[in-house]
Amino acid sequence: MAFTVSKGLKSALRAHQPAANAPRCCRRGPLSVVARASNSEDSKAGPLNWLGNVSVSLATAAAVTFTSLSLQYAPPVEAKLTAGDPIKNAQAILRYALPIDNKPIREVQRDLESISDALRIPGSKSLGPVARAVRSSQDILSRQKDAIIKAFAPDKKAAGLAALDSLNQSLAEFAQLIEAKDKQIVPIKQREALSYVGLVEEAMVKGFPFEVPKEYATKPLLLGRATLEMKVDCRDTPEGPQTAIMTIVLDGYNAPVSAGQFMDLVQRGFYNGMEVQRADGFVVQTGDPEGPEDGFKDPATGEIRRVPLEIRVTGDKEPIYDFSLEDLGRVNEQPVLPFNAYGTLAWARNEFENNSASSQVFFLLKESELTPSGANLLDGRFAVFGYVVNGQDSLGVMKVGDKIEYIKVLDGAENLKNA
Repeated sequence: MAFTVSKGLKSALRAHQPAANAPRCCRRGPLSVVARASNSEDSKAGPLNWLGNVSVSLATAAAVTFTSLSLQYAPPVEAKLTAGDPIKNAQAILRYALPIDNKPIREVQRDLESISDALRIPGSKSLGPVARAVRSSQDILSRQKDAIIKAFAPDKKAAGLAALDSLNQSLAEFAQLIEAKDKQIVPIKQREALSYVGLVEEAMVKGFPFEVPKEYATKPLLLGRATLEMKVDCRDTPEGPQTAIMTIVLDGYNAPVSAGQFMDLVQRGFYNGMEVQRADGFVVQTGDPEGPEDGFKDPATGEIRRVPLEIRVTGDKEPIYDFSLEDLGRVNEQPVLPFNAYGTLAWARNEFENNSASSQVFFLLKESELTPSGANLLDGRFAVFGYVVNGQDSLGVMKVGDKIEYIKVLDGAENLKNA
């Protein structure tokens, strides 16, 4: 069963939320952490309103005394840094987010992920730690082969065995390259080996890990993962007009409602031909349709379709719905899908209404004083449901008015239900 909150707790939480007519700091932006310079409601502010509407720098904004302002989402004073360096690679985040529990393959993954840190060592000295990581991975695969194969889902065993063979072959080639002291090829071979690790891990996923709440079970759901391609015509870059093509992975294992509703809009062609509506070097946002509506009007109902806030916390068996981690006093806990990676994809929403997302989405581009990885103001407040895993650098050159030629599904369409 999905995470539930008692009626009494819901009433208590909502009693502390601002009234619907309370002053807003932006009309549609997903985050409100400082008050607007103006109380005007007629502008369409972007996701991080305090970046666009308050005349202060990020450094100044970071030093603002938030308790002196009329706020809904003041940053918690107990916000913490996670132990160790946060994972910032989107594909690594997605691998760790898979709902599996197989120690041997996770140890192989950690060994191979550690190569990124080893490569920071200057010169050929880094090859020693790299070689040890590869040998350790080979040793685990040899000693724990049966335990790995036993963990495959019956209907995915053939794919898992093929991926395991490819991983062993890749590691053998990797070892030879290290002996040849070819450091330049190490990152390429590391990515290849980790891609096979990901395939092995995906073959271990058995069914769907939890039950979506009944009130959301009839909405479009992504019961697994899907890969999308996004093409954007960038009119003005340092190199002149360019066409950006990016690959996006949606994670329905951890955000089935969020990912499913986005993928449904993609299949409807909702974003095709739409312009980038905010691009300030911090986020890229789109999805606001023309006209007075702030989201997608479902032709079947004539109403704006809303997306509930959906956040799965590390260690929980299912996502939390309707409430932010701040609402529930869990701000020190880490979402399975954090705002750590360049190109993190999330729903934009009204700052006072957790379940007000509809069609507007934003891509997080970089860290700032207010959003360091592992201790930012977005985790637990906004629903992440995917990551750009290839071509994400193109986000940095996008400008307002650049046109999305298309977003299309490359694979995983069979995982979309109720669309």
